[in-house]
Amino acid sequence: MYDLLVVGAGPYGLSIASHAAGAGLRLRVLGRPMASWRDHMPRGMYLKSEPWASNLSDPDDRWRLDTYCAGQGVEARHGQPIPLEMFAAYGQWFARNAVPEVDERTVTRVTPVAGGFEAVAEDGETVRARTVALAVGVLPFVEIPGALRGLGPDLVSHSSHHSDLDRFRGRDVTVIGGGQAALETAALLAEQGTRVRVLARAEQLNWNDVPPPWERPWWRSARAPHSGLGCGWRNWFYAERPGLFHRLPEPTRARIAATALGPAGAWWVRDRVEPAVEVLVGQEVANARELTGSGGGVRLDTVTRSGERRSLETEHVIAATGFRATCDRLSLLHPRLGGSLAALGDGSPAVGQHFESSYPGLFLAGLVTASGFGPAMRFVHGATFTAETLVRGVRRRLRAGAPTGRATVPGQGRREGVRSAR
Repeated sequence: MYDLLVVGAGPYGLSIASHAAGAGLRLRVLGRPMASWRDHMPRGMYLKSEPWASNLSDPDDRWRLDTYCAGQGVEARHGQPIPLEMFAAYGQWFARNAVPEVDERTVTRVTPVAGGFEAVAEDGETVRARTVALAVGVLPFVEIPGALRGLGPDLVSHSSHHSDLDRFRGRDVTVIGGGQAALETAALLAEQGTRVRVLARAEQLNWNDVPPPWERPWWRSARAPHSGLGCGWRNWFYAERPGLFHRLPEPTRARIAATALGPAGAWWVRDRVEPAVEVLVGQEVANARELTGSGGGVRLDTVTRSGERRSLETEHVIAATGFRATCDRLSLLHPRLGGSLAALGDGSPAVGQHFESSYPGLFLAGLVTASGFGPAMRFVHGATFTAETLVRGVRRRLRAGAPTGRATVPGQGRREGVRSAR
């Protein structure tokens, strides 16, 4: 039986595995390295975060993004976005060098057993471990607006469903959302000859500012320090002090997790969107239905905040509407395991100070912990704190043993209760 099974091989899973190996744990890692980045993002996209804030984490800080880029003859510079393909290749390089061999099979089920857990791989083989770190990324948590859910995938898709956008050349596409995924997807569509529009609930699009120079007068840095989530003391707190964020009252954490760093486009995509993409703001889809006839497509009925109703027709809708990380979407957990997880008010699983869920020995990482540790968990930057802290928690759990039943998650009130995952 292994000490730790890491489920998922994205930035968080690989970082956790590297620190676990450094701590001498008997380790197994299952998952396709950087699968989301390789298989679920269109070619031509760029990493929104700064290169220096996009490192995967290893105990010796050897396998950094700038080191990989230098080996490819590219300088990773502040204020210069990194191509998605390069970041995905960096993650694979990290996996080869900083992590024990990764088993690329997908885990289909995690079940509690005596002394730990049993995971079933896609081919039916089982792996047993005393503890599990679930680092499944964002894909289990895809969110599509309710009005669109009744339409088939030929008419409606999520932005994460596409590794390329070639199928939309010469067609008419409506992208729903006002964040980076929506705006960069729209830019790529326009640049390949697709007739594209963006439909957003906000009254106007928000754009991130060009980052200030890395070297600047001390008083400017004191006023608005750089951080892995952008400039300013508030962003610095979210990025650099997730442990302190975890100590905030749960309602405060939930409010910040839901509102901080809201939808916005990167500064470098603005000039690609504004001249080329029709933008319809202040509108929400109220109803959607398939068009009959030779042309096919979708009719979208929208409503403004003032109650004005409008409609448009399009051949395909791409919902760039983000992700909602709730307990009931952790479908790979056996009902006996998922159904025992304590949940926060927003439906996400409660985690303790070392990322351990309410079920002893089950640790969680990434987006699913954003309500516990803050906005940094939505970005690669949060992987370093997570890996270091979670592996400490695993070692504590291994020393203590894995009692049966549900554990108490420190800092979680009785009112949060237990939310069933089925």
